[in-house]
Amino acid sequence: MNFNLFDAHCDTLQKICDHGGELKKNSYQLDIARIKRRSGGSVQVFAAFIDKKNDSLPPFSRCMQLISRYKSEFEKNKETMHHCSSVNDIKKALQTGKVASLLSIEGGEALEGNIENLSRFYEFGVRIITLCWNYRNEIADGITEPEGLGLTDFGKLLIKKMNRLGMLIDVSHISEKGFWDVIENSRAPIAATHSNVKALKDHPRNLSDEQIKAIIKNNGCIGINIYPEFVKIGGCDSTDIVRHIEYIMALGGENNIGIGSDFDGIEALPCDIRSVEQLEKIPNELLRLGYSEKMVENILYNNFFRLFEAVIK
Repeated sequence: MNFNLFDAHCDTLQKICDHGGELKKNSYQLDIARIKRRSGGSVQVFAAFIDKKNDSLPPFSRCMQLISRYKSEFEKNKETMHHCSSVNDIKKALQTGKVASLLSIEGGEALEGNIENLSRFYEFGVRIITLCWNYRNEIADGITEPEGLGLTDFGKLLIKKMNRLGMLIDVSHISEKGFWDVIENSRAPIAATHSNVKALKDHPRNLSDEQIKAIIKNNGCIGINIYPEFVKIGGCDSTDIVRHIEYIMALGGENNIGIGSDFDGIEALPCDIRSVEQLEKIPNELLRLGYSEKMVENILYNNFFRLFEAVIK
C-alpha cells in the first residue's frame, strides 16, 4: 500500500549544520533521497535543536544559524521539497510529489525569555515549538531537573501567544508538572511529537497513562519515537514499536497516535529500521496484525494532519 507518512520530528538539520553533509543526500539516518524512496507521500518536520549546555552560540543565535541552514538547504532542493507553513502548503506539496517540509524548534530557550522572538520565529516559518529540551529554561523545567517545576509566568504567556498565532505546542521533554500546566493553560490541542509509553518502558521521557489520556481528551497527538531506549529493554524492532501504538489505541487513542521518529537525534536504532525509508516496517506490521488500511493511514498520516488543521490552519 502507498501510505502517506507524517513524521513529526527529526534532528537531521543539526547533524548537517554541525558535522557536514546536505539534506539531499547524506550518511546520517535521514535525507531527501531516501524519503523519496518511500511508496507514498511524506511530511517531514525538521527541528532546530537547541542544546544550551553544548552549543557555542547563545540560544537565539544558534536557532537562527539552524534556520538559516534550513533555508539554504530548501533553496537547493526546491525540485523535491516544499517548505510548508500552512495546511494548504502541505496539500500542495503532496499533490506535486514533493516532500512537505515543516520547521520546528526543539528547546524554547531559543526565545531567550523574549516573547517578541516568538513572532520572529513565526515569520521565519516555524510552526512547532518543543517547549523544553531536558533542562530548565525560561518556560519550564525539562524532565532531568530534580525540582520538576512547571510553567513560569513567561511560559503561560507563551502558551497564550502560540495559541493565538496558530503554533503547535510540543510537550516532549517537559517535566510532568509542566505537562499538566500546559494542559490547563492551552486552548488548542497539543502534541508530544516524539514520546512513548511509560507503562511499556519506564523512562522519564515516556508518558504515563494519565498523560496519554489527557492528550487524547485534548484532541492532541503522540508521535511514537523509534529510539530503542524509549521502546524496550535490550534493543527493539518494529514489532516492539507497534506495541506502543497498540497500547495508546487501547486507551482510546486511535485518532491521537502518529510517528515522531527522532531520526538523527538518537544514538541507536531498531534492528530492522536503520534509516528513514525502512519506516515502512511499521505499517507492514500493523497490516499483518489485521489493522484496516484506513486505520493504518490514520496512524501514519491523518492523525497528525488533522491536528495541524485544527491548530495551524
